Amino acid sequence: MKVWNGAGAVVRKARQHKVTVNPSVNGGDLNPSGRDHSLMNAHATAASLPRSNSGALPRRPAFLNVVCTVGVGAALACAAWSGARADEPAAPLKPAISEEAAIAVSQMGKTLMARDLSTTARTIRVYLDESGRPLHIFHTMKIAAHRPDRIAVEFSGDDGQHSLFYDGKTASVFFPGSKKYVVIPASGDIPSALDEVASNLAVDFPLGALFAASPDKVLLDDAMFARQVGTDNVDDIECRHLFFAQKSGIDLELWVENNSAATPHRLVVTYRTLPGEPSFIAEFTNWNTDERPSDSDFSFHPPAGAEKIDLNSAATTSEGAK
Repeated sequence: MKVWNGAGAVVRKARQHKVTVNPSVNGGDLNPSGRDHSLMNAHATAASLPRSNSGALPRRPAFLNVVCTVGVGAALACAAWSGARADEPAAPLKPAISEEAAIAVSQMGKTLMARDLSTTARTIRVYLDESGRPLHIFHTMKIAAHRPDRIAVEFSGDDGQHSLFYDGKTASVFFPGSKKYVVIPASGDIPSALDEVASNLAVDFPLGALFAASPDKVLLDDAMFARQVGTDNVDDIECRHLFFAQKSGIDLELWVENNSAATPHRLVVTYRTLPGEPSFIAEFTNWNTDERPSDSDFSFHPPAGAEKIDLNSAATTSEGAK
């Protein structure tokens, strides 16, 4: 079963109109803001998206069910409230976003806003196949970034290998298996360039939110509920386990170091409103915020014999065949 979104997918992307069906942290299939800071930006393939005929029905997030139940209970309690004593003190309201969670995310945001940043991420994407059964696709990503407009990512995993480069002017994707590559103009900060790559090439980087101008704001702005679950060890490092219920119907869990740096070590994203509740898991190691990569690390230099994919030619050929 082929699920790799490789060089062939890039050519196919040039031959079709853009169709956005990406579950994202911003929620839904469309992003009115035009900015997609998705943590899991899965493009449509037969095996990479939940299918409507998978037999599983969309479920509301558990937190939304709680909200609805509380709303009904509040309406039924109006009569009893009208008869309560006027001088009876109201019970204190528990904040939707706990102070512990807010502090941890703010600390993490400051760490991730380092000018130079590198890490290795081991990821698992859980998809539904044509029959509705879950598939687990494993990847390793080696990431280096220089804010505000440089990033290089090496992807390797069950569905092949490719590398992504952005040097502030162009974005390049190289597929070593076929020795093919594609280059598109791109500009702006790292998330803007990643949006261009995802939109034009159907090649996504699911951790783009970590490289937003304010990673903590991206996370908290969509949160309707957040709390610290407790503390756990991840690779023998004590971490705070945080939970977030997002307005967009997504649940996020983060494990960040239990110190002032709050470096993230594990991320779990669950899409509660999609059939089968697909998920994305990432575990991070080898964080480095001290060493600056050279500018050449973010520019693609084609190896001997590599073939450039001409997107304009592919699109013209497709139109002429109609």
